[in-house]
Amino acid sequence: MKDLTRGSIVSHILGMAPPIMAGMISIMICQLVDLYFVSGLGDAAVAGVAAAGNAGFLVNGLIQVLGVGTVALIAHAVGRKDRPDANLIFNQAVALSVLFGLVTLAAGAVLSRLYMRSIAADRATIEAGTTYLQWFMPALALEFVMQVIASALSATGIVRPAMLVRVLAVIINIALAPVLISGWGTGYPLGVAGAGLASTIAVGAGVLMLLAYFRKVERYVAFNPAQWRPRPRHSKRILTVGLPAGGEFAMMFIFMAVVYFVLRDFGAAAQAGFGIGQRVLGLIQMPALAIALAAGPIAGQNVGAGIAERVRETLVKTALIASAVMIGFMILAQLKPELLLAGFSNDHETMEIAFLFLRIISLNMVAQGLIFTCSSMFQGLGNTSPVLLSSATRVFTYSLPAIWLSTRPGFRMEHVWYLSVAATTLQAVLSLWLLRREFARRLVLPSPEQAVEQSGVEPVVPPARAPAL
Repeated sequence: MKDLTRGSIVSHILGMAPPIMAGMISIMICQLVDLYFVSGLGDAAVAGVAAAGNAGFLVNGLIQVLGVGTVALIAHAVGRKDRPDANLIFNQAVALSVLFGLVTLAAGAVLSRLYMRSIAADRATIEAGTTYLQWFMPALALEFVMQVIASALSATGIVRPAMLVRVLAVIINIALAPVLISGWGTGYPLGVAGAGLASTIAVGAGVLMLLAYFRKVERYVAFNPAQWRPRPRHSKRILTVGLPAGGEFAMMFIFMAVVYFVLRDFGAAAQAGFGIGQRVLGLIQMPALAIALAAGPIAGQNVGAGIAERVRETLVKTALIASAVMIGFMILAQLKPELLLAGFSNDHETMEIAFLFLRIISLNMVAQGLIFTCSSMFQGLGNTSPVLLSSATRVFTYSLPAIWLSTRPGFRMEHVWYLSVAATTLQAVLSLWLLRREFARRLVLPSPEQAVEQSGVEPVVPPARAPAL
């Protein structure tokens, strides 16, 4: 266990961010590897896999329900030096992860084709996306257990083991992708099914490795089957913090679905170009997201310890570092987008759409970095409802105008991207305002003994004169 209530906050951020980033990049690389090898199967296959991957936003919402609730509540318990409560929260989260994984498998089997029919441009895209989802859903189901274990480690200040496991899983995926998708060495290409199967095998191996590490090395929290029995009060604590954060991913799912919907009249090339551009954009945003995520456990432990000044300092330092990183990538995307997008498709039209998308959307990277930072701070505070509110605002200020514009004469794809920039900027401003209000309302904490009895939404005791954000 690492005490994040002491020492330099910048050092804590910079120490935790690289392993977090490596783990997240490994996940993104898995998706990019799939797209790279699937691109040889044609635009319909690329569009199908990209559109099917958007369903991952919805499942990731459920994953984040557990992950965010686990990180926040265990970090608060660590700050209070309350190990029994940390262990109880962890084991309740493990039980919930099994339940959520089973629900994901059932939903994937029943709803995959219905989802693809609602957004795909043609029958070939529907078939490709449905096949990929059916083989990819087990990977998403296994992610619940992996996320809970990684979140428990992160809450105690330990992030390197989960990163190493993610990297090893990505290596397995990279090795399997050409074999299963293109039939390298076997002569039996599985196409888009192979892409989903490669990810499932890789995540399964990762879960086994992380379980082995956790059982042999981790000491602060541990598996206790006696605590897996449902305890509604403590499950509610996890869900109270986690559900709004999961709702944020649901909002992103709606946002992405609207994009695919308004682009479908432009054909599979447009959807494929957007899919490639969106994946690459996600990759270059990872450093800032990793920096922001490091702030969650730091703020959480200081919330539990009642040190308000360090909570505020965590916000300021994280926002500055994340913004600096985002400015650098924005300049690169504006000047040399081809360096970021090279090799993902041989189709000229598809790549031109991807170039256009990246140039315009990169204009909101600083705003997105601030959104990441605010979301992580809300998680550390143990109140993620404002995150859901800001995300919903973005969805509605984007979706309704986008659908309306798509019905107007002269509608062009770039209208979609510029509208997204405006909606993201509005969300950033709203998130900062909501966080400032949250600080003003909640910078008074009950005693550590009283905090144990609460649902996880704990304010922090302020200094004598609280500075403005």
